[in-house]
Amino acid sequence: MTFKALLATRPDKEISVNLVELNDEDLMPGDVTIDVDYSTVNYKDALALSGKAGVIQTFPLVPGIDLAGTVRQSSNSGFAVGERVLVNGWGLSQTHHGGYAQRARVGAEWLIKIPERFSTRDAMAIGTAGYTAMLCIMALEHGGINPSRGDILVTGANGGVGSIAIAILSDLGYRVIASTGRPNEADYLRGLGAAEIIDRAALSEPGAPIARERWAGAVDSVGSHTLANVIAQTQYRGVVSACGLAQGTDLAQTVLPYILRNVTLAGIDSVNTPQSVREIAWSRLGHELDLAKLQRTITTIGLADVQQVAAGMFAGKVQGRTVVDVNS
Repeated sequence: MTFKALLATRPDKEISVNLVELNDEDLMPGDVTIDVDYSTVNYKDALALSGKAGVIQTFPLVPGIDLAGTVRQSSNSGFAVGERVLVNGWGLSQTHHGGYAQRARVGAEWLIKIPERFSTRDAMAIGTAGYTAMLCIMALEHGGINPSRGDILVTGANGGVGSIAIAILSDLGYRVIASTGRPNEADYLRGLGAAEIIDRAALSEPGAPIARERWAGAVDSVGSHTLANVIAQTQYRGVVSACGLAQGTDLAQTVLPYILRNVTLAGIDSVNTPQSVREIAWSRLGHELDLAKLQRTITTIGLADVQQVAAGMFAGKVQGRTVVDVNS
């Protein structure tokens, strides 16, 4: 039985991505086969589809670092046919076929059971971006940050990580400052819970190694000069969770914020996070994420639209979360 998929090949130095038909023999090893309902488009997906950063490591490969659906076949006792499951990261879109297909086969050790409160569409509206946002919040809390400590800055606020982070943090009682390059979308950010909007230009250029204290913590998905400036303006014993590189991978700064203000920089990796931590993050999302706010972030597309949306991410034109209905 055939199914539709986006397939990335590299006939020469350039990556080519095409909508094709595959069959079960094309699936990769694993003890659980999934009928995929939805995937999503994250910044890492955009990097993979563009050929930047060498995300895809083997060809041909189905991209898509996320998927959600129902178990079709299982030889693992932990997962029964008909159960709703999701996968974030691991080897998807790197060395293993990912979520841009109507069917997938993976190892059970990669699977998370979708919280009862969420549909498979909700799970992908959250996706890696939302799950990463929760990991960032957990890192802030691990460092001793709570609402009484002060404001939390969220950079890249209009993107997937930023949108979900604002929604959760505001509902947890934090006063959230949103940094954005799209001030015309301020109403969207306020609707998610942002109390204050600042222009990203205030953070995106080289700045002083240490500056006036402004926020108790931050969730940063931008990197480069922005991250350096965020750290330089973090309060004493503050915590910054860093999970992205939209501006760049460089980080030009001094040790001053760390040794004079005891600032903690917490790096967030969502790809290889231990399963026990993933389960905590998804359990918390199931209890703490406002579904009404989540719905405000969603745009739904089909497989044929994925590449266009991915290109729009580099142009800063994508707001919130893009859900991919692989069966549309």
